[in-house]
Amino acid sequence: MAPFATVSFAYFAYAGLIGTYGPLWFQSLGYSTFAIGVLTALQSGTRLFSPYVWGWLADHTGQRERLLRVAAGGALIASVGYFMPMGFAWIASVTIVLFVCTAGVIPISEATLAHRVSSGGKLDVARYGRVRMWGSVGFVGAATSCGFILQAAGTGRFPLLVFALLALLVGSCLRLPASGEPAHSHPAAGGALSVLRQPVVAWFFAGVFLTVLAHTSLYAFYSLYLASLGYGKGAIGLFWAVGLVVEVIWFYAQGRWVHRLSLHAWLVVAALASALRFALIAAFGASVAILVLAQCLHALSFAAQHSSCIAVITRHFPGRLRGRGQALYTVLGYGASGVVGGVVGGAMSENLGFASVFWAASAVALLAAWCCRRAMNAERAVP
Repeated sequence: MAPFATVSFAYFAYAGLIGTYGPLWFQSLGYSTFAIGVLTALQSGTRLFSPYVWGWLADHTGQRERLLRVAAGGALIASVGYFMPMGFAWIASVTIVLFVCTAGVIPISEATLAHRVSSGGKLDVARYGRVRMWGSVGFVGAATSCGFILQAAGTGRFPLLVFALLALLVGSCLRLPASGEPAHSHPAAGGALSVLRQPVVAWFFAGVFLTVLAHTSLYAFYSLYLASLGYGKGAIGLFWAVGLVVEVIWFYAQGRWVHRLSLHAWLVVAALASALRFALIAAFGASVAILVLAQCLHALSFAAQHSSCIAVITRHFPGRLRGRGQALYTVLGYGASGVVGGVVGGAMSENLGFASVFWAASAVALLAAWCCRRAMNAERAVP
């Protein structure tokens, strides 16, 4: 499991850097809040198609580790373009290529890891959590340390940090052992879309879409919101770190309590925790104590939600459908929702202020809880 933990650490360190400080770097280039929202939405836009292509290739070739190296290497090469900011169109183009490549890392690595820690179609959540927590450690390290680095050296050093962390990811992918899994040249009966049409799966993905849509407020606008309230980059990094610390704790110990509720019940809890979290951020952004409390809810709103999602997907998309199941999770959960959230959130923040984005996120999370409840009821109705 150690090589997978290293890949997780490297990828999420990169994600922590670009998600936390990318908007601030774009802002330093002179772009408006709406333009920043568009650039953030580009990542989600690439997730509308790129993960499924990567997942399809992985399922049909069986060359998961080789494809991971190609994806990481392509991202590293693309990141060089950030050293030459030549206007909005150039930055947008580089961002698209970068995200097309990195969009393949998670569905392929998660599918491979799930295969190794599953038995009889059931995910071993304890073992999975012990590996996935290193991704959270990487995110914490990047969100915290890079904030102080950029505070001291200047936001202009952002491209150099992106390049360094992607180089670490490439090195980590080179250490992955061959899975020995055969290629799947023939489609599974019915295919992934037939599984998607099952009521429990359809309501599950509706809940995923809305829960992640609510979290777009966090990924795209949280750092900008805190900066507008007068918090420095170091403080912003520490707020992010609080959420990631409780995330690590959850992933490490989730095997002790995750079985106390059904997977879909945990998704309902996660959506409700999200609604509370974003309402607290919107109403009490000036209070350090409340912001810390809100970040502590990250253990439920993200960590519990993510592990439950991986377990549900492992159950419904076994064998030769596994890569495409993980890709659908990325496409429907983190692709379409991010496009809507980035563009609409950017427009809302410019016209109504950042707090309005988090109030809207809280309302969306309540709708997500309803969808997750429908999925739970549909699961119970299956004989």
